[in-house]
Amino acid sequence: MTQKRKFAGLPWLALAFPLAACKAEVLAPAGDVAARQRDLLVTSTLLMLLIIVPVMILTVIFALRYRARNRRADYQPDWDHSTKLEFVIWAAPLLIIITLGALTWVGTHLLDPYRPLDRITSGQPVASDTRPLQVQVVAMDWKWLFIYPEQGIASINEMAVPVDRPVEFTLTSTSVMNAFYIPAMAGMIYAMPGMETKLNGVFNRPGEYKGIASHYSGQGFSGMHFKALASDEAGFDAWVARARAGGGTLDRPRYLELEAPSENVPPMSFADVDPQLFQRVVNMCVEPGKICMAEMMALDAQGGTGLAGTMNVQRLTYDKDQRRGTRAPVLGWEPFQIASFCTPEDSARMFGKSPELTRTTVNMTPLRGHALPPPKGLFTPSQDNAVTLLDPARGQAQKF
Repeated sequence: MTQKRKFAGLPWLALAFPLAACKAEVLAPAGDVAARQRDLLVTSTLLMLLIIVPVMILTVIFALRYRARNRRADYQPDWDHSTKLEFVIWAAPLLIIITLGALTWVGTHLLDPYRPLDRITSGQPVASDTRPLQVQVVAMDWKWLFIYPEQGIASINEMAVPVDRPVEFTLTSTSVMNAFYIPAMAGMIYAMPGMETKLNGVFNRPGEYKGIASHYSGQGFSGMHFKALASDEAGFDAWVARARAGGGTLDRPRYLELEAPSENVPPMSFADVDPQLFQRVVNMCVEPGKICMAEMMALDAQGGTGLAGTMNVQRLTYDKDQRRGTRAPVLGWEPFQIASFCTPEDSARMFGKSPELTRTTVNMTPLRGHALPPPKGLFTPSQDNAVTLLDPARGQAQKF
């Protein structure tokens, strides 16, 4: 009987075994931003406990002291008010709320993910000539793409940064909203299709840390994590050299292959990257012949597409549905999109035999003429993005 009582509590210890695999990265960060966020979290918790703990203790004290069986308790049935007690009840929480609000307001502005870092760690400000490492991040289905524009390389499900150097992440997504989170380095930030978000962070301690997608995004969400490697400058340069030595080019066709949904993708790297790739992902125009959002907004700023939009159209297939091999239901007319624009010269060739369109009374300004010149900007027309002319006689598009 004694032996049974001696080991009676051992089954309860089995419940603690799963916790042995947990790593408290949020409370033991490796970067200054995450450390300041931890301090804000701990300070806020302690401030709230100044109210919670006394209330819990007083609840037990009052229940014991004024129970029905305690005949020695002071019984005052006509008592209903105490100015001193009311002052303590309202003044103490009010002071804590004011303090908590001030700390949160200052902390959230200082730790704004868009705000460039002002220090590497406590007592070590960022030097005026320090340039943050630029890392472009794309949340895909279901993997992470990292592009290093300065180094000209890219990687899948693995990123590396040097310690004690600010890192500026620029993030976007392919099809659905996701969330980028490295608990040991900085806070969480959303990545959304057609948009850019930014996150600034720094590692102060070398090591291998875990990055995760902290926003559910489909069936492959559980395997959508990556390695975050922090090392000194020499280690980072060696990682870049290995990526370049591995070969491979990440151009638009290769990106479209990677964009297809896949799960638990092992880390891989690319020695060369299309310099316009990330901006094309943001502007949702990686596919050949598809007009970019920046181009469309430039045309909208000029007043619209006018007659050019009536003859430069093609059926629209939504990116997400096309990538996942499905088709969304369509109510009403089949949707369409502007693919590209004929130049005024091409329009003249197209309608050269139409007297009603070649009269001198027709306004040939860019906004009201037969066509619009392609907008000039980030994505200038190139050989692989030639001007497309819709030939009504043949019922097909031709490139010029």
